[in-house]
Amino acid sequence: MKRWKLWVGVTLWMGSVGWASASGLDRLHAFLRDTRRGEAQFEQRNLKGKGDTEGTVSRGVFLFSRPGKFRWEYRSPYPQTLVADGQTLWIWDPDLQQVTRKKMSQSLGSTPAALLAGDDALEKGYAVTEGGESEGLEWVMAKPKSAESGFEWVKMGFTDRALARMELQDSFGHTLSIVFTQFEKDPKFTPDTFRFTPPPGADVIQ
Repeated sequence: MKRWKLWVGVTLWMGSVGWASASGLDRLHAFLRDTRRGEAQFEQRNLKGKGDTEGTVSRGVFLFSRPGKFRWEYRSPYPQTLVADGQTLWIWDPDLQQVTRKKMSQSLGSTPAALLAGDDALEKGYAVTEGGESEGLEWVMAKPKSAESGFEWVKMGFTDRALARMELQDSFGHTLSIVFTQFEKDPKFTPDTFRFTPPPGADVIQ
């Protein structure tokens, strides 16, 4: 019995060391392979250039179920919700009473949520390389294969357990810096989590 406990302990220790020493690409591949559903809080900072260190801050919650389903919900300071059911992406702006509807095939890779919720959206549309270690995270760098992408580059930083940071720069030099916290793997979702019906009276743009 003691030998069995010792063997189990050594095996678990070796597994944790292996994951802790994994590269950014290893952690990305493990995240895409092993995390089919997830939920996290996020803080998004929009920076308008090199001199902008504060930016504007938005907070909310992100839920996803692979392949292609997600809910990216801004809760402050201004509510807005993006919902994808695998076929259609809905963007709901309650302040404007306006809904934008897009085909998912036209939206893959166009938002952080779409990149994270797809099985292969990131590596299909981007050349992904090691980004090294920084700020206690292992990073990957992704650059678009097509000039039509909405981003110049995407960086993702992983802890030894989950995705923790995401940074994206668009063609105008604006940067999105997103911090994920309270990540939960494989939560249970209701059937309506990734469904959206335009509210009565809302303008629908396609």
